[in-house]
Amino acid sequence: MTEQTDRELRWELSALYSGPDDPRWEADLKQGQAQAGRFRHDFRGRIASDQLSPELLVAVLQRYEALQKQGLKPYLYAQLLFAADSSPPAHKALLARAREAWSAASEQLLFFELELLQLDNERYLCLLKDPEVARYAHYLNQMRAHAPYTLSEEVEQVLKRKELTGREAFVQLFEELTASLRFRFAMPGEEEPREVTGEELLALLHHPEGEVREGAFATFLGRHAENALVLSSCFNNILLDHAKEVELRRYPDIMTPTHLSSETEPAMVERMMQVTEANYSLAQEYFALKRQLLGRERMKNTDLYAPLGGQSRQIPYAEAKALVLEAFGGFSPRLAEEAGAFFTERRIDALPKPGKGGGAFCMGMLPGQAPYVLLNYTGNLRDVATLAHELGHGVHYALSQGQNLFQYHAPLPFAETASVFGEMLLTRHLLDRESDPRVKIELLCAKLEDIIATTFRQNVLTRFELAAHKKRAAGLLSPEEYCELWWSENARLFGDAVEMIEPYRWGWSYISHFIHSRFYCYSYVFGELLVLALYQKYLEEGAPFVPRYLELLAKGGSQPPAELLKPFGIDLADPDFWQKGYDFVEGLLKELRALVEAG
Repeated sequence: MTEQTDRELRWELSALYSGPDDPRWEADLKQGQAQAGRFRHDFRGRIASDQLSPELLVAVLQRYEALQKQGLKPYLYAQLLFAADSSPPAHKALLARAREAWSAASEQLLFFELELLQLDNERYLCLLKDPEVARYAHYLNQMRAHAPYTLSEEVEQVLKRKELTGREAFVQLFEELTASLRFRFAMPGEEEPREVTGEELLALLHHPEGEVREGAFATFLGRHAENALVLSSCFNNILLDHAKEVELRRYPDIMTPTHLSSETEPAMVERMMQVTEANYSLAQEYFALKRQLLGRERMKNTDLYAPLGGQSRQIPYAEAKALVLEAFGGFSPRLAEEAGAFFTERRIDALPKPGKGGGAFCMGMLPGQAPYVLLNYTGNLRDVATLAHELGHGVHYALSQGQNLFQYHAPLPFAETASVFGEMLLTRHLLDRESDPRVKIELLCAKLEDIIATTFRQNVLTRFELAAHKKRAAGLLSPEEYCELWWSENARLFGDAVEMIEPYRWGWSYISHFIHSRFYCYSYVFGELLVLALYQKYLEEGAPFVPRYLELLAKGGSQPPAELLKPFGIDLADPDFWQKGYDFVEGLLKELRALVEAG
């Protein structure tokens, strides 16, 4: 790879700051802290007052939004630097400095939301009648939903201050440890082992040789097992921290904070998970079909993403870019235009390297600041789907730029709407341009594997997380106990169709969602099934669907989920809604089976 090409595949952050030593970074951080202090001086005691006018509330909200943008910009920049390369001490120091400064500023700002919660309901509803206040209605309503579980300002300040040396410290420890791990492995075609990244090993799960797949995954998991003491300590302390918060705030359930933030009903989520488990047989049917296609006597979990036909097609990054933009453009030129800007403005960091965080993400940044995408692109078909996925997120953020900061991000269950839809557009684009039945089989397999990973597997992850939290409440968990919980939940999905390799007991230890976002994984199930419903409507309606979909993305988090879905005639309370998604999956399975039998 040429130096020029390598440079083009790294993101360019100079639109934010010229580098970690840019004096503007420190100046912005200090300015954010100073604004927080002035905000507290100017408005503390004036919010929880009968004299609060709509005009004053709007002025306060605008000031609050402006100072948050001021303080968050340097923090987000530090996160981007650290994610792309956690090795330099300067990157670690910058992120630590940003976290500490933002924590201090947040303490100054706690009074604002606490005073808003003290407003009596009649006064609050009166304020909402003002059109300018109503622009913030969804944010204000969501905030007040947390009122029963909010503590005094003094207690909230102590919790915020202690978080730096508590939960946040273990989050950073997990990030630094997992990003620093190196693996000795003889890559295919090489005689001697060498140092490789975790992403390079995980990419080998798509290698045509079973021994390579199993060896790579076993090496990856084994290295994590060697760090069991630190990893299990991170899990134990983060789970204990959550349990103490639930106890302190008197939440009725360990998932209550997530439900409040996601605007989901516990009964609805549980029903969705039960329907998912009732359809585990669809996954097992696919696993049996994949085993037949591979010609294997038994199916291991390292065979799930094995390429068909004994070869793993490598897709150059330039081709992946073209495929995704073509797929997006076939749906809407606006979608392709917004996605294309990530490439022309160099807002994608694509190549795996030592010190870089694993996986992929899109950082939405702020209204007025363009989003960025991080990938670990190794050239397989799944990486192309990941590119479509993260650019879907990016388009979502780009279209919702018109929202205020508090309503910029979509509710958690909608966070995956554009990303999964982008993957569906890519799959259909690839299928439509392909005439070879063997390639169509490969594409359908890839799509079904993706749906299985995004629904059934994420359901397994959620059940594991719930089980771990509940068991941790009774006492410290050993690494072996985490392994057993993980093994048990995965066994429910795989049944007799898939044999798990022994090192897979450590599969829980590298999944960052457990560390960063409690119970986030069920949102993938929600998002995938919702997208299947939306995509089915697109197939039925064609062009008239497009502007309504773009409007949905542009609304960001400005409305509750039920309101966002009204234009599409979708009712999340419908008991049969979740099953319709799996009926769609069953249709894909039938299409695949017909192609296999015809061959």
